[in-house]
Amino acid sequence: MDNRQDKRGDNPMDSVVGKRNLITDVPGVLVGNAASDEIKTGATVFSADQPFLASVDVMGGAPGTRETDCLAPENLVEDVDAIVLSGGSAFGLDAASGVTDALAEMHRGFQVGPVNVPIVPAAIIFDLINGGDKSWLENPYKQLGRDALANCSVDFNLGSTGAGIGATTATLKGGLGSASLVLPSGHTVGALVVVNPHGSPVVSDTNQFWAAPYEVDKEFGGLGVCTQANPLVMPKNEKLSAYQAKANTTIAIVATDAELDKAQAKRFAVAAQDGIARAIVPSHTLFDGDLIFGVSTRQKPLVESDAAIVQMALGHAAAVCMSRAIARGVYMATSASNDTLPSWQSLQEKS
Repeated sequence: MDNRQDKRGDNPMDSVVGKRNLITDVPGVLVGNAASDEIKTGATVFSADQPFLASVDVMGGAPGTRETDCLAPENLVEDVDAIVLSGGSAFGLDAASGVTDALAEMHRGFQVGPVNVPIVPAAIIFDLINGGDKSWLENPYKQLGRDALANCSVDFNLGSTGAGIGATTATLKGGLGSASLVLPSGHTVGALVVVNPHGSPVVSDTNQFWAAPYEVDKEFGGLGVCTQANPLVMPKNEKLSAYQAKANTTIAIVATDAELDKAQAKRFAVAAQDGIARAIVPSHTLFDGDLIFGVSTRQKPLVESDAAIVQMALGHAAAVCMSRAIARGVYMATSASNDTLPSWQSLQEKS
Protein backbone atom coordinates (compact mmCIF):
# COMPACT_ATOMS: atom_id res chain seq x y z
CA MET A 1 0.00 0.00 0.00
CA ASP A 2 1.18 3.54 -0.75
CA ASN A 3 2.43 5.05 2.50
CA ARG A 4 0.57 8.26 1.74
CA GLN A 5 -2.67 6.45 2.35
CA ASP A 6 -1.71 6.17 6.01
CA LYS A 7 -1.87 9.96 6.42
CA ARG A 8 -5.62 10.09 5.74
CA GLY A 9 -8.06 10.25 8.59
CA ASP A 10 -11.65 9.12 8.79
CA ASN A 11 -13.02 12.45 7.57
CA PRO A 12 -14.41 11.97 4.03
CA MET A 13 -12.88 15.33 3.07
CA ASP A 14 -9.33 14.22 3.94
CA SER A 15 -7.13 13.51 0.92
CA VAL A 16 -3.57 12.78 -0.17
CA VAL A 17 -1.66 13.85 -3.28
CA GLY A 18 -1.67 11.37 -6.16
CA LYS A 19 1.45 9.55 -7.30
CA ARG A 20 2.35 12.01 -10.08
CA ASN A 21 0.52 15.06 -8.70
CA LEU A 22 -0.95 15.40 -12.19
CA ILE A 23 -4.43 15.03 -13.63
CA THR A 24 -3.20 11.76 -15.13
CA ASP A 25 -3.36 10.22 -11.66
CA VAL A 26 -6.99 9.66 -12.67
CA PRO A 27 -6.67 6.16 -14.21
CA GLY A 28 -6.93 6.06 -17.99
CA VAL A 29 -6.39 9.79 -18.47
CA LEU A 30 -3.73 11.08 -20.89
CA VAL A 31 -2.40 14.58 -21.63
CA GLY A 32 -0.27 15.76 -24.55
CA ASN A 33 1.40 19.07 -25.34
CA ALA A 34 2.71 20.72 -28.49
CA ALA A 35 4.12 24.23 -28.79
CA SER A 36 6.09 26.64 -30.93
CA ASP A 37 8.86 28.62 -29.22
CA GLU A 38 8.97 31.03 -32.17
CA ILE A 39 5.26 31.80 -32.14
CA LYS A 40 5.01 31.49 -28.31
CA THR A 41 1.82 29.49 -28.50
CA GLY A 42 0.67 25.90 -28.30
CA ALA A 43 -2.03 23.35 -27.61
CA THR A 44 -2.78 20.84 -24.88
CA VAL A 45 -4.95 17.78 -25.44
CA PHE A 46 -6.76 15.87 -22.70
CA SER A 47 -7.80 12.38 -23.75
CA ALA A 48 -8.39 8.95 -22.24
CA ASP A 49 -8.31 5.25 -22.99
CA GLN A 50 -12.07 5.33 -23.55
CA PRO A 51 -14.65 8.04 -24.34
CA PHE A 52 -15.54 9.98 -21.21
CA LEU A 53 -18.44 12.01 -19.87
CA ALA A 54 -18.02 15.78 -19.74
CA SER A 55 -19.86 18.96 -18.85
CA VAL A 56 -18.69 22.56 -18.57
CA ASP A 57 -19.15 25.67 -16.45
CA VAL A 58 -18.37 29.19 -17.69
CA MET A 59 -18.01 32.06 -15.21
CA GLY A 60 -15.89 34.54 -17.15
CA GLY A 61 -17.37 37.23 -19.37
CA ALA A 62 -15.27 36.63 -22.49
CA PRO A 63 -15.08 32.90 -23.31
CA GLY A 64 -13.90 31.36 -26.56
CA THR A 65 -15.15 27.81 -27.10
CA ARG A 66 -16.15 25.01 -29.47
CA GLU A 67 -18.67 22.18 -28.92
CA THR A 68 -19.57 23.31 -25.39
CA ASP A 69 -23.33 23.62 -25.90
CA CYS A 70 -23.58 19.86 -26.31
CA LEU A 71 -22.14 19.42 -22.80
CA ALA A 72 -25.10 21.04 -21.05
CA PRO A 73 -26.87 18.51 -18.79
CA GLU A 74 -30.14 18.85 -20.72
CA ASN A 75 -28.53 18.00 -24.06
CA LEU A 76 -28.02 14.59 -25.64
CA VAL A 77 -24.26 14.15 -25.94
CA GLU A 78 -22.54 12.43 -23.02
CA ASP A 79 -19.39 10.82 -24.40
CA VAL A 80 -16.56 12.95 -25.75
CA ASP A 81 -13.26 11.76 -27.18
CA ALA A 82 -10.90 14.58 -26.24
CA ILE A 83 -10.81 18.13 -24.90
CA VAL A 84 -8.48 20.74 -26.35
CA LEU A 85 -7.03 23.74 -24.52
CA SER A 86 -5.23 26.06 -26.92
CA GLY A 87 -3.59 29.40 -27.39
CA GLY A 88 -4.30 31.56 -30.41
CA SER A 89 -7.65 33.14 -29.57
CA ALA A 90 -10.15 32.35 -32.36
CA PHE A 91 -7.35 30.93 -34.52
CA GLY A 92 -6.64 28.38 -31.79
CA LEU A 93 -10.04 26.75 -32.07
CA ASP A 94 -8.63 25.08 -35.18
CA ALA A 95 -6.47 22.90 -32.90
CA ALA A 96 -9.61 20.91 -32.19
CA SER A 97 -10.03 20.32 -35.96
CA GLY A 98 -6.62 18.68 -36.06
CA VAL A 99 -7.50 16.48 -33.10
CA THR A 100 -10.86 15.58 -34.63
CA ASP A 101 -9.24 14.56 -37.92
CA ALA A 102 -6.60 12.47 -36.16
CA LEU A 103 -9.17 10.71 -33.97
CA ALA A 104 -11.34 9.95 -37.01
CA GLU A 105 -8.33 8.36 -38.66
CA MET A 106 -8.09 6.13 -35.57
CA HIS A 107 -11.78 5.20 -36.07
CA ARG A 108 -12.71 6.87 -32.81
CA GLY A 109 -15.87 8.86 -32.26
CA PHE A 110 -19.63 8.62 -32.46
CA GLN A 111 -20.46 6.09 -35.16
CA VAL A 112 -23.12 6.93 -37.74
CA GLY A 113 -23.22 4.17 -40.32
CA PRO A 114 -19.72 3.92 -41.82
CA VAL A 115 -18.68 7.33 -40.41
CA ASN A 116 -16.95 8.09 -37.11
CA VAL A 117 -17.53 11.57 -35.69
CA PRO A 118 -15.20 12.41 -32.79
CA ILE A 119 -16.62 14.88 -30.25
CA VAL A 120 -13.87 17.31 -29.27
CA PRO A 121 -14.87 20.34 -27.17
CA ALA A 122 -12.28 23.10 -26.93
CA ALA A 123 -11.46 26.39 -25.25
CA ILE A 124 -8.86 29.02 -26.10
CA ILE A 125 -6.79 31.75 -24.49
CA PHE A 126 -5.63 35.01 -26.04
CA ASP A 127 -1.84 34.93 -26.46
CA LEU A 128 -1.43 36.90 -29.68
CA ILE A 129 0.56 39.83 -28.22
CA ASN A 130 3.14 38.04 -26.08
CA GLY A 131 6.36 38.63 -28.03
CA GLY A 132 6.02 35.68 -30.41
CA ASP A 133 6.04 35.92 -34.19
CA LYS A 134 2.41 35.68 -35.27
CA SER A 135 3.02 36.43 -38.97
CA TRP A 136 2.20 32.90 -40.09
CA LEU A 137 1.03 32.24 -43.64
CA GLU A 138 -1.07 29.26 -42.59
CA ASN A 139 -2.92 28.75 -39.31
CA PRO A 140 -0.56 26.53 -37.24
CA TYR A 141 -3.10 25.28 -34.73
CA LYS A 142 -4.51 22.35 -36.66
CA GLN A 143 -1.04 20.77 -36.71
CA LEU A 144 -0.37 21.74 -33.10
CA GLY A 145 -3.56 19.89 -32.12
CA ARG A 146 -2.48 16.79 -34.04
CA ASP A 147 0.97 16.90 -32.48
CA ALA A 148 -0.41 17.34 -28.95
CA LEU A 149 -2.69 14.33 -29.41
CA ALA A 150 0.25 12.26 -30.67
CA ASN A 151 2.20 13.27 -27.54
CA CYS A 152 -0.50 12.14 -25.10
CA SER A 153 0.94 10.27 -22.12
CA VAL A 154 0.51 9.86 -18.38
CA ASP A 155 3.62 12.01 -17.90
CA PHE A 156 3.82 15.58 -19.19
CA ASN A 157 5.61 18.82 -18.37
CA LEU A 158 4.20 21.89 -16.65
CA GLY A 159 4.92 25.60 -16.94
CA SER A 160 5.95 27.03 -20.32
CA THR A 161 4.65 24.22 -22.49
CA GLY A 162 1.59 23.31 -24.52
CA ALA A 163 -1.21 25.84 -24.36
CA GLY A 164 0.61 27.52 -21.46
CA ILE A 165 3.76 28.48 -23.32
CA GLY A 166 2.49 31.94 -24.24
CA ALA A 167 0.18 32.54 -21.28
CA THR A 168 0.52 35.63 -19.11
CA THR A 169 -0.93 36.93 -15.84
CA ALA A 170 -1.26 40.47 -14.48
CA THR A 171 2.49 40.88 -13.93
CA LEU A 172 4.09 37.50 -14.68
CA LYS A 173 4.22 34.77 -17.28
CA GLY A 174 1.47 32.22 -16.87
CA GLY A 175 1.73 28.56 -17.72
CA LEU A 176 0.27 25.08 -17.73
CA GLY A 177 -0.45 23.64 -14.29
CA SER A 178 -1.78 20.40 -12.84
CA ALA A 179 -2.37 18.76 -9.47
CA SER A 180 -4.20 15.77 -8.00
CA LEU A 181 -5.71 14.34 -4.82
CA VAL A 182 -6.93 10.89 -3.78
CA LEU A 183 -9.94 10.82 -1.44
CA PRO A 184 -10.50 8.38 1.44
CA SER A 185 -13.29 6.88 -0.69
CA GLY A 186 -10.58 5.82 -3.17
CA HIS A 187 -11.75 8.24 -5.86
CA THR A 188 -9.11 10.37 -7.58
CA VAL A 189 -9.49 14.02 -8.60
CA GLY A 190 -7.14 15.99 -10.84
CA ALA A 191 -6.95 19.46 -12.35
CA LEU A 192 -5.32 20.75 -15.53
CA VAL A 193 -5.23 24.50 -16.16
CA VAL A 194 -3.88 27.09 -18.58
CA VAL A 195 -3.20 30.21 -16.49
CA ASN A 196 -3.72 33.40 -18.53
CA PRO A 197 -5.85 35.67 -16.31
CA HIS A 198 -6.43 39.39 -16.02
CA GLY A 199 -5.72 38.98 -12.30
CA SER A 200 -2.61 38.04 -10.37
CA PRO A 201 -1.63 34.67 -8.86
CA VAL A 202 0.75 36.43 -6.44
CA VAL A 203 0.15 39.02 -3.75
CA SER A 204 1.19 42.49 -4.92
CA ASP A 205 4.83 43.42 -4.21
CA THR A 206 5.62 39.89 -3.03
CA ASN A 207 6.61 36.54 -4.51
CA GLN A 208 4.00 34.69 -2.44
CA PHE A 209 1.08 32.92 -4.07
CA TRP A 210 -2.55 33.55 -3.18
CA ALA A 211 -2.93 29.75 -3.29
CA ALA A 212 -0.38 29.27 -0.48
CA PRO A 213 -2.93 27.96 2.09
CA TYR A 214 -3.53 24.95 -0.19
CA GLU A 215 0.11 24.14 -1.00
CA VAL A 216 1.35 20.58 -0.38
CA ASP A 217 5.02 19.67 0.20
CA LYS A 218 6.44 22.97 -1.13
CA GLU A 219 5.09 22.20 -4.61
CA PHE A 220 5.29 25.88 -5.57
CA GLY A 221 8.16 27.12 -3.45
CA GLY A 222 6.95 26.69 0.12
CA LEU A 223 7.01 30.44 0.78
CA GLY A 224 3.96 30.35 3.00
CA VAL A 225 0.98 32.65 3.37
CA CYS A 226 1.54 36.39 2.96
CA THR A 227 0.40 38.05 6.17
CA GLN A 228 0.59 41.52 4.59
CA ALA A 229 -1.97 40.83 1.86
CA ASN A 230 -4.72 43.44 1.62
CA PRO A 231 -7.71 42.06 -0.29
CA LEU A 232 -9.14 45.59 -0.59
CA VAL A 233 -6.29 46.73 -2.83
CA MET A 234 -6.53 45.89 -6.53
CA PRO A 235 -3.36 44.05 -7.60
CA LYS A 236 -1.02 45.64 -10.12
CA ASN A 237 -1.59 44.81 -13.76
CA GLU A 238 1.06 45.17 -16.44
CA LYS A 239 -1.16 43.73 -19.18
CA LEU A 240 -3.47 46.73 -19.45
CA SER A 241 -0.93 48.88 -21.28
CA ALA A 242 0.14 46.21 -23.76
CA TYR A 243 -2.93 44.03 -24.16
CA GLN A 244 -6.55 44.42 -25.02
CA ALA A 245 -8.69 44.43 -21.89
CA LYS A 246 -10.48 41.27 -23.05
CA ALA A 247 -7.24 39.36 -23.74
CA ASN A 248 -7.40 37.11 -20.70
CA THR A 249 -8.79 33.83 -19.49
CA THR A 250 -8.13 30.82 -17.32
CA ILE A 251 -9.27 27.59 -18.98
CA ALA A 252 -9.21 24.28 -17.15
CA ILE A 253 -10.33 20.69 -16.75
CA VAL A 254 -11.14 18.81 -13.56
CA ALA A 255 -11.41 15.05 -13.86
CA THR A 256 -12.35 12.15 -11.61
CA ASP A 257 -12.77 8.42 -11.86
CA ALA A 258 -15.97 8.69 -9.81
CA GLU A 259 -19.08 7.73 -11.78
CA LEU A 260 -20.99 10.97 -12.37
CA ASP A 261 -23.83 11.93 -14.66
CA LYS A 262 -23.74 15.18 -16.66
CA ALA A 263 -25.54 17.22 -14.01
CA GLN A 264 -23.11 15.99 -11.36
CA ALA A 265 -20.14 16.68 -13.66
CA LYS A 266 -21.46 20.22 -14.14
CA ARG A 267 -21.68 20.68 -10.36
CA PHE A 268 -18.15 19.24 -10.06
CA ALA A 269 -16.92 21.95 -12.47
CA VAL A 270 -18.87 24.65 -10.63
CA ALA A 271 -17.18 23.70 -7.36
CA ALA A 272 -13.76 23.86 -9.04
CA GLN A 273 -14.37 27.50 -9.98
CA ASP A 274 -13.77 28.32 -6.30
CA GLY A 275 -10.20 27.17 -6.86
CA ILE A 276 -9.70 29.91 -9.46
CA ALA A 277 -11.07 32.53 -7.06
CA ARG A 278 -8.73 31.38 -4.29
CA ALA A 279 -5.64 31.47 -6.50
CA ILE A 280 -6.16 34.53 -8.74
CA VAL A 281 -7.12 38.05 -7.64
CA PRO A 282 -9.34 39.36 -9.14
CA SER A 283 -10.97 36.42 -10.92
CA HIS A 284 -14.06 35.74 -13.01
CA THR A 285 -13.98 39.30 -14.30
CA LEU A 286 -15.74 40.74 -17.33
CA PHE A 287 -12.33 40.64 -19.06
CA ASP A 288 -11.78 36.90 -18.47
CA GLY A 289 -13.26 33.89 -20.23
CA ASP A 290 -12.85 31.61 -17.22
CA LEU A 291 -14.28 28.15 -17.81
CA ILE A 292 -13.82 24.66 -16.45
CA PHE A 293 -14.69 21.33 -18.04
CA GLY A 294 -15.87 18.68 -15.58
CA VAL A 295 -14.92 15.13 -16.61
CA SER A 296 -15.88 11.70 -15.29
CA THR A 297 -14.23 8.52 -16.57
CA ARG A 298 -17.02 6.63 -14.74
CA GLN A 299 -14.68 3.90 -13.46
CA LYS A 300 -15.63 3.90 -9.77
CA PRO A 301 -19.29 3.97 -8.74
CA LEU A 302 -20.46 6.04 -5.80
CA VAL A 303 -21.79 4.00 -2.90
CA GLU A 304 -25.44 5.04 -2.70
CA SER A 305 -25.45 5.52 1.07
CA ASP A 306 -22.46 7.89 0.91
CA ALA A 307 -23.02 9.40 -2.54
CA ALA A 308 -23.92 12.94 -1.41
CA ILE A 309 -20.99 13.17 0.99
CA VAL A 310 -18.53 11.85 -1.59
CA GLN A 311 -19.85 14.28 -4.22
CA MET A 312 -19.24 17.13 -1.79
CA ALA A 313 -15.72 15.82 -1.16
CA LEU A 314 -15.11 15.59 -4.92
CA GLY A 315 -16.07 19.24 -5.37
CA HIS A 316 -13.86 20.32 -2.48
CA ALA A 317 -10.94 18.35 -3.89
CA ALA A 318 -11.51 19.84 -7.34
CA ALA A 319 -11.30 23.38 -5.95
CA VAL A 320 -8.15 22.61 -3.94
CA CYS A 321 -6.50 20.93 -6.95
CA MET A 322 -7.39 23.91 -9.12
CA SER A 323 -5.76 26.42 -6.77
CA ARG A 324 -2.63 24.31 -6.51
CA ALA A 325 -2.48 23.70 -10.27
CA ILE A 326 -2.70 27.44 -10.99
CA ALA A 327 0.19 28.24 -8.67
CA ARG A 328 2.25 25.31 -10.02
CA GLY A 329 1.76 26.48 -13.61
CA VAL A 330 3.08 29.98 -12.82
CA TYR A 331 5.80 28.69 -10.51
CA MET A 332 7.20 26.35 -13.18
CA ALA A 333 7.05 28.82 -16.09
CA THR A 334 10.41 29.82 -17.57
CA SER A 335 11.62 32.92 -19.37
CA ALA A 336 12.41 33.06 -23.10
CA SER A 337 13.60 35.68 -25.57
CA ASN A 338 11.19 38.51 -26.43
CA ASP A 339 8.92 37.80 -23.46
CA THR A 340 6.70 40.75 -22.56
CA LEU A 341 6.56 39.77 -18.88
CA PRO A 342 9.05 38.05 -16.54
CA SER A 343 8.58 34.56 -15.19
CA TRP A 344 8.23 33.99 -11.45
CA GLN A 345 11.45 31.97 -11.54
CA SER A 346 13.43 34.76 -13.26
CA LEU A 347 12.48 37.26 -10.56
CA GLN A 348 13.67 34.88 -7.84
CA GLU A 349 17.00 34.51 -9.59
CA LYS A 350 17.47 38.29 -9.51
CA SER A 351 16.54 38.67 -5.84
